[in-house]
Amino acid sequence: MTARDTGEVFGPRMTLFAEVLSVGLATAAACLPLVTVPAALSTACAVLRGAGVDQPVTAGRYFALLRRRSRAGDLVAGSVVLAGLLVFAADVALAGAGLPGAPLFAVAAAVIGTVAVVVGLRACGRPESLTDWRAAVRGAGRDAVADVGGSGLVLLAVATAALCAWMLLPLAFLVPGPLALALTAVDIRRSAAVLRQ
Repeated sequence: MTARDTGEVFGPRMTLFAEVLSVGLATAAACLPLVTVPAALSTACAVLRGAGVDQPVTAGRYFALLRRRSRAGDLVAGSVVLAGLLVFAADVALAGAGLPGAPLFAVAAAVIGTVAVVVGLRACGRPESLTDWRAAVRGAGRDAVADVGGSGLVLLAVATAALCAWMLLPLAFLVPGPLALALTAVDIRRSAAVLRQ
């Protein structure tokens, strides 16, 4: 992965970076219906995982894999995510309304929301998410507890993606690619650690 081919302007790492950005754009487009967010992010992770076994990392492969995924489980996962976001927004609104115990309630909502984000994103990074969301969420929950460092990396990746999108709005269409790359790397890191034990 370090040598350049004859006539190649950029090295293989720059090529992979460009491919990650193209997958990010494809993922952003697939996320527009909102209910497809988990399936779109999971598919991006699967495509990027394929780079380790010399499979092409292209938007075409991404859309081909996404088309094969249209199943009810993906729509249910998307609906659960949307419902969770709506409940969280309602909780934040209630806490901001000045109800008694609002500060404690806001802290509890923030902790629950953070754990849900970490487990949900780690589930998207797992290979089982392509076929079985329940198994992916169970495995992600175990990994979130057993691999606190990896969970911290997931939160750092989310914070970086949010900061990039906040600083320059057009970057919001590119951040799903690097975010999926981070989720895939955290899952591969965890799998390698389990194999070494």
